[in-house]
Amino acid sequence: MSEAIIAVDLGGTRIRAARLNQNLEFEAREETLTEDERGLEDTLERFKNMVRAVWPTDGTPVTGIGVSSPGPLNPITGVIVAPPNLKGWHNVPLGDILHETFGVPVYIGNDANVAGLAETIMGAAQGYRHVIFMTVSTGIGGGIISDGKMIQGKNGLGAEAGHIIIQSSPEPVRLELETAGPYLALKAKAQIEAGKQSVIKDMVNGDLSQISGATVGKAAKAGDPLALEIVREAGHILGLGMVSLLHLFNPEILVFGGGVSDNLGELLFAPMRESIQKYCIDDSYWRDLQIKSAALGENVSIFGAAALVITKGGVTDVNEAITHLKTV
Repeated sequence: MSEAIIAVDLGGTRIRAARLNQNLEFEAREETLTEDERGLEDTLERFKNMVRAVWPTDGTPVTGIGVSSPGPLNPITGVIVAPPNLKGWHNVPLGDILHETFGVPVYIGNDANVAGLAETIMGAAQGYRHVIFMTVSTGIGGGIISDGKMIQGKNGLGAEAGHIIIQSSPEPVRLELETAGPYLALKAKAQIEAGKQSVIKDMVNGDLSQISGATVGKAAKAGDPLALEIVREAGHILGLGMVSLLHLFNPEILVFGGGVSDNLGELLFAPMRESIQKYCIDDSYWRDLQIKSAALGENVSIFGAAALVITKGGVTDVNEAITHLKTV
């Protein structure tokens, strides 16, 4: 009898659970609101109820449970440390809780890390062994596959690419604080308040507090000079971050997901490529580099959680996982 895989995406807004077969094809899906304001115990119980809702009822054995969660977390101990978008989740031993409840192996991973794992096993980076995945949205996350293995670090805190320091004067500035959606909005608001003209003001009916990253993106695609300037600068800075990663990891491919990159596309990527080509110490870092958009859409977290199970927490080689999918 083929075994099932349970995959759960723990998010600040929703908890999504699915049962997949060994080919990572969906067999059942459920979701509920996270509602973390109701307290840790309440949220944990609804999390377990989501797992129960997709658990096989015909006796099919379960290989394991994979969980994609916001960090920081420790995938080795299965402890959720202190995610900023989950109130009250401080040092929660989620791995032990789930193992004690369901009696199967449990694997927990940072959402951006496991998204990179999923894109490598079955998405835009399939067939590559040196991969950097970036999600550019309300924040910036990263997942890094080096020679077929997911980089996690000593305590599972590695690959936090959004926190690369871009400049040090007058204060240290992280990549995320210059290129994620909310910060594009803050820059637009500040410049309009300083007297710059922009269609953005009309788009929010003069209420500058309503400016979002999506607003800036829409204005940029409409050709608004201020929005284009902000997006181009963000692309330039994103490129500087990529230069550091290219020098450190020498990947074959960069894969980008998330709302900001999906929305802006070439408006963001063109200046990013210019920075990469200008500031890399040699063109061998980028001459054959592939740059692609993520392929798995909003299911990437579910697939990533399932990929944790078939790679035993990201420990086994991605080629073994790909071979597994082709042979089951």
